[in-house]
Amino acid sequence: MDTHEVFNQPSPLTNVNLFSSNRPLRDALRFNAPSMPTEELQAFGEAVGSSEMQTHARLANVHTPHLVTHDRVGRRADIVEFHPSYHALMSLATQGGLHGTPWAGGEHAHVRRAAGFMLFTELEPSTLCPISMTYAVTPALRANAAISAEWGPRLTRRHYDPRFVPASQKDGVTMGMGMTEKQGGSDVRANTTQATRSGSDEWGERYTLVGHKWFLSAPMCDAFLVLAQAEGGLSCFFMPRLLPDGTVNPMRIQRLKDKLGNKANASSEVEFHGAQAWRVGDEGRGVPQILEMGNMTRLDCALGTSGLMRHALSQALHHTAQRSAFGRLLIEQPAMRNVLADLALESEASTALALRLARTADGPTDAHEQAMRRLITPVAKFWICKRGSHFAQEAMECLGGNGYVEEQGEGVMARIYREMPVNSIWEGAGNIMALDLLRALRKDGAMAEALAAELAPARGAHSGFDHFAASLPGRIDQATAETDARRLAQDVALALQAALLRQHAPDFVFDAFCRSRLAGDWGYAFGTLPSNVDFDSIIARAMPD
Repeated sequence: MDTHEVFNQPSPLTNVNLFSSNRPLRDALRFNAPSMPTEELQAFGEAVGSSEMQTHARLANVHTPHLVTHDRVGRRADIVEFHPSYHALMSLATQGGLHGTPWAGGEHAHVRRAAGFMLFTELEPSTLCPISMTYAVTPALRANAAISAEWGPRLTRRHYDPRFVPASQKDGVTMGMGMTEKQGGSDVRANTTQATRSGSDEWGERYTLVGHKWFLSAPMCDAFLVLAQAEGGLSCFFMPRLLPDGTVNPMRIQRLKDKLGNKANASSEVEFHGAQAWRVGDEGRGVPQILEMGNMTRLDCALGTSGLMRHALSQALHHTAQRSAFGRLLIEQPAMRNVLADLALESEASTALALRLARTADGPTDAHEQAMRRLITPVAKFWICKRGSHFAQEAMECLGGNGYVEEQGEGVMARIYREMPVNSIWEGAGNIMALDLLRALRKDGAMAEALAAELAPARGAHSGFDHFAASLPGRIDQATAETDARRLAQDVALALQAALLRQHAPDFVFDAFCRSRLAGDWGYAFGTLPSNVDFDSIIARAMPD
């Protein structure tokens, strides 16, 4: 005899077109890239919202990478084996052009890629690290014309080839990077890995590397940009896994990291036992070279967090629209509506700021876009990523105990929660981002002028915004103490988000955002919006289905 019937349990959120159901993303795209066709994103949104890809994301995270250091007869192997679902996810990402494809050209190429990146992140596949690094490497790699000419076209091709063979035998390749060492962390100038010049060839000046990297993500990439100490100081080097003659470059994978989240991605500790590498740029210019890559991966941290926010919100909305408690649906309960609306505002504002940053990559010669790239990169990386964990926890709470349970990866909300901190930590944690903004504002007086121009379209639309924006120039002029850096980064982010929402979101979204975030009518937790905001319209706009 059955003991009970299962009821009042929501159906899974699956087989939903993540692009067509995301009104805030579509509106932000119309603003940032008005002439861009969206048919490709429409098809991509259907693919990433399918039950098939959701299953791949679950399996890739449950069946984690396996390190093989030696073969059965004792020879060094240094390879990482992945579940087939990992390769299926990598294939979809490269087919969608989320790696190096934008560098091949095309109008709005970086904005289109940014939208696809956010859609793909909604799967929480934990495979985006090598995709992001492959995207970010091109600007830095240009400092070595010979390597850039040979590898650049491979990095842009929409093809994924996981074989451990020389790059010359592949239609498409991936690249990673290695900066962090045990003793330095973010302080890469403390690196001790030594680079000794060993000759020159068609790729330029060749060096032998001896040392280690405490974090080297995605060690099965075809090549890496790494930092090492040369005679002229800390320098940037191109290091392939397999040398041009097909021999394995002596990079020893010591172990894989046991991480909080990001389970499908192999993060490793490695040692270089005389590994061959070629200099990229001048000796002693390693930090500026690698920062070219860092600017793009910081963009992806903001995009990735925004994508995770959107899916956490979608899960919360989908669940509460089906689950009943105390005689009515959760989504009908006033306190829950406040939480959902507040989360929806945060998600849309994050999407707006992240896409605005992506647009700066499509206008590299425009002076205003250059200034905004320098300004928004640390601001978006700091604020969006800092909000991610808090957002995920609140969205999980909307599902109650069901949100906390993983059940072999079926509980995507738990995966999202564990994934959120990596985007805040990777490529510079909060203090580094806030101090980077402070340095930019101190160094370049035109930066404040660019910020004022960016905020101008929202002037006069809301008294709370006007008062908040008017206070920023004086605070920027007086920002000398590093202890003020975080608050300044937060407030610049909020002002930019509000200005963007004014231009491509409905008035009820802009009004609620300004009244809560800027006018001091907001509490310290989500769900503390003023009682007379338009909850119905905000929630309806955010619904995923």
